[in-house]
Amino acid sequence: MPPVAHGADTGGVVDKQTMESTRWTIHGERVVDDTRRARLSIAEVELPDGVRFEQYVIRAPRSAMVAVLDDRERLLLMRRHRFVFDRWVWELPGGYVDHDEQPAQCAVREVEEETGWRPQAVEPLLSFQPWVGTADAENLLFLARHAEHIGTPTDVNEAEQVAWIPLEEAYELVSRGEIVGAGTVIAVLELVARKARGEL
Repeated sequence: MPPVAHGADTGGVVDKQTMESTRWTIHGERVVDDTRRARLSIAEVELPDGVRFEQYVIRAPRSAMVAVLDDRERLLLMRRHRFVFDRWVWELPGGYVDHDEQPAQCAVREVEEETGWRPQAVEPLLSFQPWVGTADAENLLFLARHAEHIGTPTDVNEAEQVAWIPLEEAYELVSRGEIVGAGTVIAVLELVARKARGEL
């Protein structure tokens, strides 16, 4: 039998005392920069053993992405340039959720603007936080099993190429490092896992 990690939940109920003994304490947080896309601050943090330090914290608005599959299990992907690390990569369409917008509506809007396809019957797939040690940046993944072509993408700044990629080939793109964005990697792995379980 494998060893149980310290503080692990073995009975379905988290030990509240253990949780509180390992909680980090924030004594203050001062904003360094605040924009529509992100708020950067410095938090004064105290560890459970009493050590105190300062850490940068990023708080970003929620973002929504859609994994659009067609009836041949091909995934709608965009090839685009990411200037931060200067690489061309394949990604799902998506973007930031506006303040007064529902995430599913944002997801559909972003697919239309970036690819020229309108996804149908969008449903939640999963959500995740890509950088939990430094950022609060919730990502919401949706799934659509059909899309209607409505014309040329209206956002000319996003995609160099839009293509329907077979799911197996998308998995290979992850393995080759041509898909590196957390949301797209997670979506591809989840869809491949669902297919293997016969749930896709």
